[in-house]
Amino acid sequence: MSINDKINEVLGIGKEEEEVTKQVIKKEFTPPVPRKEDPNKEDVDNDYKYSRENYYNLIERGQDAIQGILDIAQESQHPRAYEVAGNLIKQVADTVDKLQDLQSKLKNLKDVPNKTSTNIKQALFVGSSAELHKILKNKNTNVTSKEDESFESKNITPEKTDISD
Repeated sequence: MSINDKINEVLGIGKEEEEVTKQVIKKEFTPPVPRKEDPNKEDVDNDYKYSRENYYNLIERGQDAIQGILDIAQESQHPRAYEVAGNLIKQVADTVDKLQDLQSKLKNLKDVPNKTSTNIKQALFVGSSAELHKILKNKNTNVTSKEDESFESKNITPEKTDISD
């Protein structure tokens, strides 16, 4: 007889009870905030709504925790409790800021397709100056400058230079 059998006999635990306690009870996992996805909306809207719900949940839990830690700090009058309360207040305030940033980011995402900037500050043309001049001349046929006239009268063609020196 093993030690476990002797202990079970003294405690009055039978083998049938031991087998029952070894059964695994499976629990279904449920997320803290159930995600409700609307198939008619875009992913951006779904992600925004999910993030917003999570931030609201975090803020509410943080406010409950702040109230609890402030009660503890007032009861104990311990400086560490007040320090923890201060840190918790700061974290909740940061979460509120993140919620506001989420609003502005969504607004920027939705405004981008409607407001595109047509001002080009820097452009790069790959080609010869003669090709660029022809493109610009064809684009602005109504406007001719003195430089264009002198360029046409001289009939300048790009020269090939040998760089093998």
